Amino acid sequence: MGRGRNQNLRYDTVNQMLEFISSGQFKHSLPSQVMLAELCNVSRTTIRHAIRHLLDIQIVEEKDGKYIITRSPEKRDFLSEIRIKYPRKNQYQTIDTYFKDVIQRKLLKPGDIFTELQLSKEATVNIFTVREYLIQYSRFNLIESLSRGRWRLIEINEYYADKLFELRELLEIHALDSFMKLPRNDNRWREMKILSNLHQKLRNNVVKEYSDFSGLDNKLHALLFSAADNPFIEDFIELISVIFHFHYQWDNSNLLERNIFAVEEHLAIIQNILNHDQAGATTELKKHLNTAKKTLKNSIALIHNELP
Repeated sequence: MGRGRNQNLRYDTVNQMLEFISSGQFKHSLPSQVMLAELCNVSRTTIRHAIRHLLDIQIVEEKDGKYIITRSPEKRDFLSEIRIKYPRKNQYQTIDTYFKDVIQRKLLKPGDIFTELQLSKEATVNIFTVREYLIQYSRFNLIESLSRGRWRLIEINEYYADKLFELRELLEIHALDSFMKLPRNDNRWREMKILSNLHQKLRNNVVKEYSDFSGLDNKLHALLFSAADNPFIEDFIELISVIFHFHYQWDNSNLLERNIFAVEEHLAIIQNILNHDQAGATTELKKHLNTAKKTLKNSIALIHNELP
């Protein structure tokens, strides 16, 4: 590990220990170095460096071999501003890409427990960005906070899927209605024609390029939702994306067949939209969403069969 990463790891450990003190988890004195190393998921060498810093800023003092807490940490005690060695601008995207990748590669499975510090070290981002990222998804009941920087990836069930698609259908039909009301000179009609051409191109080469469907799927649904011009709906798009990344991607056994069918469903929706047939587009959209719900439920069943 390079000097920069060592320093960042030490800063993260200091901040985590300060939070333990601030939250009252450490009340009178610090636990043993062995316990601290386990809690923070670092070596005892890193713990000794962190304790030395807490001594320097007079958060703790040494008495009879123990480190007694002498005051509560203040905002200025945390090392959030001076510890930056990696560009802050790209850190959120970095942890997002890393976290989804380990899930897609099945390195992290529903039910697994992981730590903020673990993700911080492996993704090479600061622990504050990691915590902010995890908190965002915890509100969707995709992950849950345990204690002391520990989290668990939650298993979703069929009930969750039913409720998710119940809301998705309402919002997507509303978005479709908003799209159909757009003025004919709105640029999104042109974008829909471009999407139609891209889908037809994929249909002609789907056996070799079936994995490209995921990108077109995101573009079509995002284009529909854009017509609703509603930031709350935009949040829902992100939720759908995450859930499908967490679970839909697990079942790759018949991905080619599914994507061939999905391309045809998309083309049916798009053609009705371009023909200004709202009733037909609505019918085809409902069929597509029902197929997606069945796929998610099959993926959930697969996950439950694979879990011990």
